[in-house]
Amino acid sequence: MKMNYGGTLLAVSDLAKAKDFYENVMEQKVVMDIFAHVTFEGGFSLQEDYAGLVGTDLVMKPQPNNFQLYFEVEDLQAWEEKLSAVEGIEFLHKSKEYPWGQKVMRIYDLDKYIVEVSESMESVVKRLLAEGVSPEETAKRTMFPLEFVQQFI
Repeated sequence: MKMNYGGTLLAVSDLAKAKDFYENVMEQKVVMDIFAHVTFEGGFSLQEDYAGLVGTDLVMKPQPNNFQLYFEVEDLQAWEEKLSAVEGIEFLHKSKEYPWGQKVMRIYDLDKYIVEVSESMESVVKRLLAEGVSPEETAKRTMFPLEFVQQFI
């Protein structure tokens, strides 16, 4: 018997607002929209009235800080500017660079789930090489094989 991963579901308080945020702000494509459930390309879904769905008096805890959705972009600075201009966006932190070279920022969505937006590692490699970091040092810093790094020279 094999089990397959089916995706991630976020229990949201206002489906219309959550859908608008992920579709129009985060630029995610809706692949299914039925009643109280919306699924996006990439495999995550939004569900309104989760307690009713599972048949319990489950209470959503605001801002659990123990879960995040992760998105990769090619131009993190442009995304930081875009998200900074959206009313109501709360940043956990603005862009910061980690030791492996990747720049990352985190925000809260409307239901206080953490959303990470980071450079793709391909973008990190390209940026380091463009900054004059040697292929060998780029490979060491990013922890990617030298062969991966060399394809971007």
